[in-house]
Formats: sequence, structure tokens, C-alpha cells
Amino acid sequence: MPGPRNYTDKTLKRLFALSGNTCAFPTCTKKLVNNKNALDSCICHIEAAKEGGERYNPNMTDAERADYQNLILLCPQHHDETNDVSTYPVEVLHKMKRDHESQYLYERLDKNPSMLKNVIHAISKMDFIPNDDTPILNEYDINDKIKYNELKINAEIIKEYRVYQSKLNTLYDELTIQGSIKKEKLLENIKLSYLRIKGEHLINNNNTFDVIKKNSDKIFDDVYDLLVDKLIGSELSDEDISLGLRIVLVDAFMRCKILEEPQKLALSINDEATK
Repeated sequence: MPGPRNYTDKTLKRLFALSGNTCAFPTCTKKLVNNKNALDSCICHIEAAKEGGERYNPNMTDAERADYQNLILLCPQHHDETNDVSTYPVEVLHKMKRDHESQYLYERLDKNPSMLKNVIHAISKMDFIPNDDTPILNEYDINDKIKYNELKINAEIIKEYRVYQSKLNTLYDELTIQGSIKKEKLLENIKLSYLRIKGEHLINNNNTFDVIKKNSDKIFDDVYDLLVDKLIGSELSDEDISLGLRIVLVDAFMRCKILEEPQKLALSINDEATK
């Protein structure tokens, strides 16, 4: 039976790829894995693995406790320090992890400006079987869409990573000028990925949107995982896949390729169009 420390290979890959191989504690530069061992890395549970541990949440399943969203990589010293729950509650550790991963993304993009272009190219080459011809083209205020879908864990990540949308749009514009359809193909593949994951969550469920809202964070992560699986073998590094895909998915979320359109806003837009 899965336990709170039964991490999947996919979870470990994502965790280490987004960490930049450095402890997530602010100002710490300790490398987690060297060419001999990984003794300087601690896979830490933000909400404890077992009852009696720091920040234990009885409402979580063991699978959720062992999932990427509940894990942070720290060196042994800062693993011990963050056991102080009064100083390091759940929210502080989640923010620590987000800030660390965002800083690494910024550094990686600065050193490797072609990273996003490579990810766009790789996703656009995927071969999905279309199962929905209905276009989803509207863009919404990001806070409205987050609230409408009741995103929680991924909400702050989406707000933070939206700053890279202008960089991504510049790349899309360059591709359009060149006559490339990679942008359209990429967005179609992301939408089809979402529809596939959505279908898996809705099996034997009649109340569609309630299911989506209840599982919105899991659905967003499942789309990410599906695309990672598809990108394996694309000659991109784990870091480029993990970091670039985050930016692309946040942009796709804003374009309503992932999760649902806020219906009130959609109706308002349609009303304006008919005037």
C-alpha cells in the first residue's frame, strides 16, 4: 500500500529539476547532490508524513503527503531548523519553495534563453488525437479564473509565473512572422492534454464542474505530468522540461486551454459581441 514516503520517480525528477540542486532555504547555497552521493539532500514534508510530525494534516491522504506539492528539498541543517512550526508554518514553507524555484527559473532562462523555444518546439511536435473541435479562445483576468476553478496550491505559482507571458508572446510572434503554426499546435496539444485528464476525473461523475473544482489543482498537475511524459526522449534536459513547461502551462491557463472558462464573463463577452 502506498505510504507517505513512497515517492514516484516522476515526483523526484520534478522536485530535483526545479530545485536547481540547491537547498530551498533562503540564502543557503548548499548543493544537494554531488558526484559521489546525495547525502546533503533531505526530502522534507511540508505537512508531516505521520501523525505527531510537524504540520501534520489529518485530511491528507498518504499519496498527497508523498506528492510533489507537499515536498521541499533542504539540506540537513535547514531540515532541522524548519521543524520550528511557529516560525515555519505551512504557508511559509510553500512560499519558500515557490521563491526558490522561481529564482532558479530566472537564472536558468538568463543562461539559456533558447530554453522556452526548445520546449515550444517539442510540445508542438506531439501527436494527440483530437476529441473536441470546440475552440476555446477567450482570455480572462487571472484572478477571476483562479477563483472560478477554486485553485489553491497552484494559484500563487500561476500568479508568479505570469510575468513570463510577455517573453513567451514574443516567441509566439516570431514564429507567426516566420509562418510557423507551432504556437497553434502547442496550444492544441495542451488543450487535448487537459481534455484527456478531465475525462479521467469525470468518469462515472454527473456533476461535472463540482468535480473539476474539487480536483482543480490535481488536474493542473496531471496535465503537467502527462506532458512531461510526452517530452521524455525529446533531447531536452529535465531542468528545461520542468521549468519551460511551467511557463507554457501558465500561459495556456490564461488562454483557457486548461481548466474552465468563467461562465459569467463568457456570457458577458458573447453579449457584447452580439450588440
